[in-house]
Amino acid sequence: MSRVEKPMRYGVAILPEHNWPRARELWRRVEALGFDHAWTYDHLAWRWLGDRPWFGAVPTLAAAATVTSRIGLGTLVANIRLRDPVVFAKEIMTIDSLSNGRVLCGVGSGGPDRDVLRDEELTPSQWADRYAEFVEVTDAVLRQEPITFDGDYYRCHDTVLWPGCVQTPRVPLCVAAAGPRGVRLAARFADNWVTMGAPGRFDEAPWAASLPLVKSQVAALERACDEAGRDPAAVRRMLVAAPSIGGVLDSADSFHEAAGAFGDAGITDFIVHWPRPDFPYRGSPAVLEAVAETLPAAGERT
Repeated sequence: MSRVEKPMRYGVAILPEHNWPRARELWRRVEALGFDHAWTYDHLAWRWLGDRPWFGAVPTLAAAATVTSRIGLGTLVANIRLRDPVVFAKEIMTIDSLSNGRVLCGVGSGGPDRDVLRDEELTPSQWADRYAEFVEVTDAVLRQEPITFDGDYYRCHDTVLWPGCVQTPRVPLCVAAAGPRGVRLAARFADNWVTMGAPGRFDEAPWAASLPLVKSQVAALERACDEAGRDPAAVRRMLVAAPSIGGVLDSADSFHEAAGAFGDAGITDFIVHWPRPDFPYRGSPAVLEAVAETLPAAGERT
């Protein structure tokens, strides 16, 4: 495994749990603090917050695009249980226009909405097949390539979306993957590979405990890129600090220690959550502000 020599970029995930007046303040504040990108979750309801306010990802990003001017804006990650790839690509293309080319298209294989929706009864292998089809179709239509696709889960005929993305050849595609099939998918299509460390783990644990796993995941991605005939350095590696990657925002020093260690492991983008008053992502916004004061200027991280 070799370290990818790219400047570390830093992001903040904002859970879509606030009415817009408060959410607008947070999106603007993350940009003002100098972070590189900001993200939100894509679910109908989410785990422990299922009985609390929760808003849609796509309208939230569209609104965020109108109140920010520099920061990248992304789905962390779009849930294929809720999305059709062509319709979703049209929405992402539209937000790319609203933001003047700042959207990051994060996609994932699905999440806790299986408890809200009456999902198809698919095996894990079938869900992996469906995810692969979703990513392939999304990639093609965002590139504005005419596509005829006849898969097991998605079909389209001679489909082209106009006017196309502001970013070329398309908006960056961020593929969440942990298992071997997903990692191979990311190696083929992703501009950014996304991991949260151990998949599906939400027990709180020190970030250092996840370091060996993340190193092994990065190594697997690099092997998959080699097998696909792709330069591993072409794919950025995004780590989302889930509860199992805990203690990152205990202090500014903790943040920099964790970011440095994961950077040495090959991570290029480090994402934390806007601190909440209770679990999950409990913490103090003052620590995040202290972190921002010690980051290199955004212009030095491009």
